[in-house]
Amino acid sequence: MLNIGVSAKRLWWPWHVNDEKGELPGATLTALLSVFAVFWFLWVANKSRKVIPPLPPGPRGFPLVGYLPFLGTNLHRKFEELAGVYGPIYKVWLGNKLWVVVSSPLLVKEVVRDQDTIFANHDNYIAALAITYGGADVTLLPYGPDWRKLRKIFTRDLLSNANLDGSFTLRREEVKKSIRKMYDKIGTPVDVGELAFMTVMNTIMSMLWGGTLQGDQEGTDIGSEFKSMLWELMVLVGKPNVSDFFPVLARFDLQGIEREAKKILQWCDRIFDCAIEKRMNLAKAKLEEGPGTTEQMKGFLQILLELTESEDAATSLSMTQVKALLLDIVIGASDTTTTTLEWLAAELMQHQGVMRKVNEELTRVVGLDNLVEESHLSKLHYLDVVIKETLRLHPALPLMVPRCPSQSSTLGGYWVPKGTRVFLNVWAIHRDPKFWDNPLEFQPERFLNDSFKVDYSGHNFNYFPFGSGRRICAGLPLAERMLKYIIASFLHAYEWKLPEDTKQDFSDRFGLVTKKVKPTVLIPTVPRLSKSELYKE
Repeated sequence: MLNIGVSAKRLWWPWHVNDEKGELPGATLTALLSVFAVFWFLWVANKSRKVIPPLPPGPRGFPLVGYLPFLGTNLHRKFEELAGVYGPIYKVWLGNKLWVVVSSPLLVKEVVRDQDTIFANHDNYIAALAITYGGADVTLLPYGPDWRKLRKIFTRDLLSNANLDGSFTLRREEVKKSIRKMYDKIGTPVDVGELAFMTVMNTIMSMLWGGTLQGDQEGTDIGSEFKSMLWELMVLVGKPNVSDFFPVLARFDLQGIEREAKKILQWCDRIFDCAIEKRMNLAKAKLEEGPGTTEQMKGFLQILLELTESEDAATSLSMTQVKALLLDIVIGASDTTTTTLEWLAAELMQHQGVMRKVNEELTRVVGLDNLVEESHLSKLHYLDVVIKETLRLHPALPLMVPRCPSQSSTLGGYWVPKGTRVFLNVWAIHRDPKFWDNPLEFQPERFLNDSFKVDYSGHNFNYFPFGSGRRICAGLPLAERMLKYIIASFLHAYEWKLPEDTKQDFSDRFGLVTKKVKPTVLIPTVPRLSKSELYKE
């Protein structure tokens, strides 16, 4: 029986212990250790091995240049076309640079919420760096302590509700000036974009330092010059630049994009230097006058200049940062607001039924014996949805400012290497029939549906005209107020019509801000207000 037991033991445990000595035989110990080592190595290798997902799909290009020869100039439309072929996330190689385009709300959510800290940086490309003092502004500064400081100053010190409420008188005065000027031009064609730009720019200048473009700068011609420069700037920033795709060629600036951007910056810099000098001289004069001088509301420039004297590192600013923030305000508020105003005017002329409803609401809420006040804006519900529908069809920044992951990551199951330029194609999402009924039609009523309430906060990833996440437009509070107030004021003051035998052109020209190719020209016909004094006071 004992022999049978030993035999069975050896059968089930071949590397058995020597019963007499209690030791493992040498050969058995070696075999055991070898097997253990093999299994341990396989386990560690399997555990440590990191499977890298594939890159997103995408079109093939040529060697060296990639897809660059096929990209064209209207990137938002080309990217929408490619999404129809390759899906909601795809890659495009341009030279040795990788672009990834996202056209899905779920993937946008991954970028701006689930992995927001990874994708919180904006891509620093040459034209943008040239115009923003080397990326010193709140738009291009990398995510981190310096960016958080500038963002906090921008939203807390400049665009707080108290500051915006206190500066309403400045906005009202500039809008009233524009309405008065139109009174003498009844029956004559008016470039709506030009009118909107001058109104917005004068308002911004007044809020910045208490002067306007009609002040002592260079007369009213400076407004047209500023408008054309900002137009060119938006095109330059959004234009594919060979220097970005082939850094080795950057020093040659083959397309002249960097040179043009620097010229625009120099022009803006001269205006800022002049304004800063005047503001400092004014502050010095008031100091010499001593107490008893009349206190006035601080302009944005004065607030920023005071921060240059702060000894607290958490709030102090350099003069370069002051100028960069001024540029953010001027460009962000003027160009996007003007573009949206022009698109909205064109859509209203094309949809007269919508125009009638807007006018009826203005008559009911404001009354024909009053000018529009900001206190009326929250009650103009139909105008609100008209603006939302305009921003759906014509988002000012159709591809947003491109993101750049600070580390390699996965997005939608695909590998997105560190340094990739990531575009959120809001233009395509806003026109996607999977999310919108009759997406190419201008239908403001879609936003009156109680089951489809949206705002500009970026929480609804089907609709985010001002962006979303940490990098949502910092100037949103000001832009929202100005946009609605100016539109309401112009529409309430006059009836408008197209010039005779005019057919509207809705084609657009791509840039960081996408504009109409041909300006919207309208004729103010009949004053709507019941008292002529309202046009002259």
